[in-house]
Amino acid sequence: METLSTKTKPSIDWLTDVSMYAVNRIPAHSDHKYFETMEEASSGVPMRMRHSLNGNWKFNYAINPKSRPQEFYRSDFDSSSWGDITVPGHIQLQGYGKPQYVNTMYPWDGHNDIRPPEIPDNHNPVGSYIKSFYIPENMQDKPLYISFQGVETAFYVWLNGEFIGYSEDSFTPADFDLTPYVTNGDNKLAVEVYQRSTGSWLEDQDFWRFSGIFRDVYLYTVPKIHVNDLHVQTDLDFSYQLGTLKVDLSFLSEVPSGTKIIALLKDKNGDLVVSQKSDPIQKEAKVTLEVDTPHLWSAEDPYLYQLYVQIFDSSGNLVEVIPQNVGFRKFELINNIMCINGERIIFKGVNRHEFNCNSGRAVTKEDMLWDIKTLKQNNINAVRTSHYPNQTYWYELCDEHGIYVMDEMNLETHGSWQKMGAVEPSWNIPGNKKEWEDIVMDRAISMYERDKNHPSIIIWSCGNESYAGEVILNVSKYFKTVDPSRLVHYEGVFHNRGYNDTSDMESRMYAKPADIEKYLMDNPEKPFITCEYMHAMGNSLGGMYKYTELEDKYPMYQGGFIWDYIDQAVVKKDRYGNEFLAYGGDFGDRPADYSFCGNGIVFANRETTPKMQEVKFLYQNVELSPDQDGVTIKNDNLFIHLENYYLEYLLFFEGKELYRNKLFVDVGPQNKRRIEFEWPGNIRSNSGEYCIEVSLKLKESTLWADAGYEVAFGQYVFEEMNSAVKDNLPKACGKLKVVEGDVNIGVHGNDFTIMFSKQVGSLISINYAGNEMIENPPVPLFWRATTDNDKGYGQSYHSGCWLTASLARRCVSTVVERDSDHINVTFTYKLPIHDDIDVTVAYTVYLDGSIRVKSSYQGAENLPQMPIFALSFKAPADYNELEWYAMGPEENYLDRAMGAKLGIFKNKVSNNLSRYIMPQESGNRTGVRWVRLTNQTGQGIKIASTNEALECNFSPYTAFELENAQHHYELPNVHYTVVTVAGKQMGVGGDDSWGAPVHDEHLIEANKDMEFEFFISKI
Repeated sequence: METLSTKTKPSIDWLTDVSMYAVNRIPAHSDHKYFETMEEASSGVPMRMRHSLNGNWKFNYAINPKSRPQEFYRSDFDSSSWGDITVPGHIQLQGYGKPQYVNTMYPWDGHNDIRPPEIPDNHNPVGSYIKSFYIPENMQDKPLYISFQGVETAFYVWLNGEFIGYSEDSFTPADFDLTPYVTNGDNKLAVEVYQRSTGSWLEDQDFWRFSGIFRDVYLYTVPKIHVNDLHVQTDLDFSYQLGTLKVDLSFLSEVPSGTKIIALLKDKNGDLVVSQKSDPIQKEAKVTLEVDTPHLWSAEDPYLYQLYVQIFDSSGNLVEVIPQNVGFRKFELINNIMCINGERIIFKGVNRHEFNCNSGRAVTKEDMLWDIKTLKQNNINAVRTSHYPNQTYWYELCDEHGIYVMDEMNLETHGSWQKMGAVEPSWNIPGNKKEWEDIVMDRAISMYERDKNHPSIIIWSCGNESYAGEVILNVSKYFKTVDPSRLVHYEGVFHNRGYNDTSDMESRMYAKPADIEKYLMDNPEKPFITCEYMHAMGNSLGGMYKYTELEDKYPMYQGGFIWDYIDQAVVKKDRYGNEFLAYGGDFGDRPADYSFCGNGIVFANRETTPKMQEVKFLYQNVELSPDQDGVTIKNDNLFIHLENYYLEYLLFFEGKELYRNKLFVDVGPQNKRRIEFEWPGNIRSNSGEYCIEVSLKLKESTLWADAGYEVAFGQYVFEEMNSAVKDNLPKACGKLKVVEGDVNIGVHGNDFTIMFSKQVGSLISINYAGNEMIENPPVPLFWRATTDNDKGYGQSYHSGCWLTASLARRCVSTVVERDSDHINVTFTYKLPIHDDIDVTVAYTVYLDGSIRVKSSYQGAENLPQMPIFALSFKAPADYNELEWYAMGPEENYLDRAMGAKLGIFKNKVSNNLSRYIMPQESGNRTGVRWVRLTNQTGQGIKIASTNEALECNFSPYTAFELENAQHHYELPNVHYTVVTVAGKQMGVGGDDSWGAPVHDEHLIEANKDMEFEFFISKI
C-alpha cells in the first residue's frame, strides 16, 4: 500500500499496477462505534460524530476512460447538466450501461485478448460522481474523515479540487483523511469509479458484474482522544467455566499524560459484572477482565455482554465511550473435530450473496433483517459470506440472533484456472506469483481488522475458487498468526494437495454422499465440511437427506452450506411494461451464463421457495418421533433445554382434526425423553387412516419469530381397521344407459354423461350436471418439463425418447365391456420408441357417474429412465380452486418429501406453479389421497387414490409449454387447467446442476411393469 502526498498526481496506470491498490487510504481498523457520553452509548442512538452522504449525487457515465470528463473534480467544473444517481446503488441498475451476469469466465472473455493485470481499454465504464456538502455544526473545526463502505471496483477521490486518495477492493471500507482540504462552507467531493481494474481479476465471483458506490458513504470526526482500533478477545479455560476478556486499544495519536481508561462489562440486563481501570501507554493500551462462569455465546443461545470502554482526559472528563458486544465462546479442534464451547458443531448452513432484485448488492437493513429472521425460522444456523465480506450490520445481526459465520475475503479468480469445467491453471493468479501477494493480503487484512470483534465469526475463509499456491497459503498463515482463536478455511487445496496446510478442515464442493463417506472411512486427518452442496438451482434440493444422514454416522462430518440462499435475479420490464425477474443475457449482456444465477432457496423478491420446506425439516434441532401411544423427543441442541418451547400433539382422521393437546416438556441438550399421549376414550373407533402430528413451538416471541411458531415437527400415519375392510367402490342406485355409436361411446346416468371416442382413442367428455370437465382428453404422459438439474444432466439427450412417446403415441385397440352396474372401456396404445411396449388405460364408469381409471405399462429392455408415468388432461381454466389431502403444503417430490406434512391444504391452480426464474416442472404433490378441483361456486371433480397414493400436479400449462419457455412472460395466456395424475415421477436431484443424475432409488426404470389407478367423481 502506498501513502503519497495529496499533491501527487493520480495516474490511470494504477488500474493495472498490482502494487497500487491503496493510496492515502487509512489503515483498516475495527468497525466499533464510539460516542461522547454513556447515555448515547447505551441508548442505541445513531452516532452524532457520523454524517451520511447517502442520497442524490450528480453523475456522468462514460463507456471508457478516454471518454470520461477528466477534470470534473476541479472546483470550477460545471456539472449542472449532468444526470443524477442514488448512492448507495449500482450504476448499471440506474439507467447507465447494462448489467452482466457471468459465473466462472471473466466478463471480457471473447472481447479482449488480455492477461492479468491488463484490463480492457475499450470497455471500462467510468462513473464520475459529484457531491456537495456542508459540514454539520458539531463536526466543524475538528478532524474530518470520509468512509466508503463499498465501491466496485476501483476509485479515485478528490475534495475541493485536491486529490485525496485511491482504493481497490470492492467489499471492505476505504477511509480517507479530508482534514487538510475541507472548509466550513460548501465542499465539493468528486469520486471517479472504474468498473475494471487489477482488482477485477481478483473478483471473478459467480455474480452480476456491477460497478459504482453501492454501500454507505459517510463523513466522521473523532474526539480529541480517540481509540482508532479496538480488539476484543475472549477465551475460556479448559473447563469452559472461567472467561477471560482481553481488550487491546490503539489510539489515533499519542494520548496526553494522565488519560484514564475504565472498562465496564455488563450483562444482558445491564447489571455490572466486572470493571477494570488501565492507563494507556503512548498509543496503545490493554485491559484484561476475568468472568467466573460466563454465560456462553452460541447460535442456540446468543448471549451477549456489553463492554463499555470509557476514555477520560487528565481532568477526569469523559471524552469517548465505546460500546461493544462481547460473546464468550471458544471454537477449536478437539481430536480433529470442530467444537464450539467443547461440543461438536454441525453447520446447518447456507451460502449467502448480498442481493436485492431491485438494487442488486446494495441491500438495505430491512433486507438483512428479513434474511436473518428467515434463517432462524428455518433452522439454519450458519452462513458463509460468499464470496466477500458483507456489510457490518449483517455481522451485528448474526451476533445478536445467533448465526455461525464463515467470513470470506474478497478473492475469486475462477476463470484463471478453470475453463469449461477443466482444471487448467497455466496462468492462474495469484498462485505462486509474489507480485500479487500484497494486493491479496490487503484484502485479508481489511476483512480481519474490520470484523475481528464479532463473536459470530468462527472461521476465516481465504476466498473462493482461486486454485492454490504460496500466496493463499501465506494468507492462511496470516489469519492463524493474528487470530489463533478461529480456524481457517479454504476449499481450493482439493485441487492441489501441495498446499494442504492452507485449510484447517477438508472442504469440498458438490461432493457426492458416497465420496464423502469414502473420505470419512479412510482415517481422515481433518474434519469434513461441504462449503457448497445441494446446488439449489430451480426445482432442486432432492436427496438432501443423504447428506444430513451423515451427521450422525460420522463425527468428523460436520455439515455444510447449501448453495445458495437467494436467487440473483433482477427486476426488468418486458415489451408491454410488465415486470419480471430477469437473468443473465436478458440485458443483451454477452458473454452471459443465463439462468445459472437462480440457485436460491429464497426467490429474488424475498419469498421463500418450496425448497425451504425440506431445509427446515432436515435442519431442525429436535427430532420428534411419534407413534400411536406417544413420542420420543431427541434434543440435538448442544446447549439449550426445551424449556422455552411447548409440545403440541394432534390426531387427524382422514385429514380432519379430531383432537389437540398441549404439553410443557423439558428435555436437556443432547438427551432423549419419551412422552406418552393421553387420548380421549374411543377416539379411534372408525376405520380409516389416522395421522398423529407432533409439533414443537415457541412459548414466547423472540427476535426472529412470534410465540407459537413451529420449529420442529414429526408425523406418524397408520390405518385402523375396526370393522369391515375399507371399500372404495362407489355406492349408487339406478341404471346406466350406454350408447355405442360408430365413433363414440356415450355413458349416461342420473345428471351425467361420460363419453369416449374410438377415433381419438380416449375419454373425451366428463359432463356432470351440464358442466363439461374435459377440454382436452387424457393421454399417457412420460415426460415432464425439464428442471434445471434435468438440463444439466442432459435429460433430453438421455431420455428424450419419452418426450417423443408423449407426443406420438397411437391407440391400437378399444375394448368395451358392459355389466349391469358399470361399463369398462379400455384403450391400448403403442409407442414409437419400442415395439414391445403396451400402455393401456382402462376406464370403469359406475352408476353414480364416478370413473375408475387404471393405467398400465408393460416394460421393455434397453430404454432409458422414464421422467414420469402419468395421465394428463385439460379442464376448463375456470376450475382453479384446489383442496388436497396429500403431502404438503408446498410442492414435493420422491426425493424431497421429508419436510412435507400429510394434511388437507388449499391453494389455486394459478399459484401452484412455482416461480423459478426459468419455467420448469413444479407444483407436484406426493402422497395424494384425494384432491378436489372446483370453480368458484364449488362445482368440479374429485380425484382420489384407490390403494396406493398418487402424485398429482395442477398447472395452467402443459409440460410442453413449460419446456419451450425461457421466461414466464413467454408462456401463453391461461386457457386451461392442466391435470396430471401420476403413479410416479422421478425425483428432482440436487447434488449439482451440471451432470449429477437423480439418485437411483428415485428414478423410474423403464424395463419394469407399472400400473396405477384412481377415481374421478363429481363434486
